[in-house]
Amino acid sequence: MNREIREAVDILRGSRFVVALTGAGISVASGIPDFRSPAGLWRRFDPAVYASIDRFRENPARAWEMLFEMIAAVDAARPNPAHDALAELERRGLLQCCITQNIDGLHGRAGSRNVIEFHGNLDRFVCLACESRYGWRQYAFPAGEAPRCFACGSVLKPSIVFFGETVPGRALLEGRMFASSADAILVIGTGATVFPAAEIPQIAKNSHAKVIEVNTAPTGLTNYITDVFVQCDAAVALPAIAEGLGEE
Repeated sequence: MNREIREAVDILRGSRFVVALTGAGISVASGIPDFRSPAGLWRRFDPAVYASIDRFRENPARAWEMLFEMIAAVDAARPNPAHDALAELERRGLLQCCITQNIDGLHGRAGSRNVIEFHGNLDRFVCLACESRYGWRQYAFPAGEAPRCFACGSVLKPSIVFFGETVPGRALLEGRMFASSADAILVIGTGATVFPAAEIPQIAKNSHAKVIEVNTAPTGLTNYITDVFVQCDAAVALPAIAEGLGEE
């Protein structure tokens, strides 16, 4: 166990209320590249065109070209050891909640129960006309066509936050509440640059929480509020932290 992992373990072992904030980096080992990476969707689909709520309303069929690819990638993905480690820490009572910016649902599939999804979940659809809701696995996709509501026939939208939409109020309120109660926070696979998720580490720090950052490269947090920087893939670092916490 390297020094930074040991320091993280010592902080977490001495903490009473631990939360995690996760971003795209935690899911890379599951086969879902960061949208902004060289293999990411933003290289082929301009987010201003394909991921804006205004553009979706104007031309939902165009947005669904990208959404079908996203759904296929998420459907093929499986939780990796980082997701499993967080779920295990929650089961052991060592982690109070996971706040995530991800829309892949992998935390829940790994067994985490208290997950706050800031940007929604690709597993669910909503009708913008009549607000009917569906689980996408119950929906038979017409080939190449945007899915439509069974109740009113309008085009469906995944229950994810598009550019131009706001984070659900309940998720934001709960995330802020958990962060302000934390005495330690794990920031994993994210530089926390997109608001309002960017507030979460700072809220925790303002409440005197220790900030443990797990990223493969330094971020804007590293020399600003991070107390322990574990420069490592989350799928390696988090199981090591969980194992360390299991030691007597």
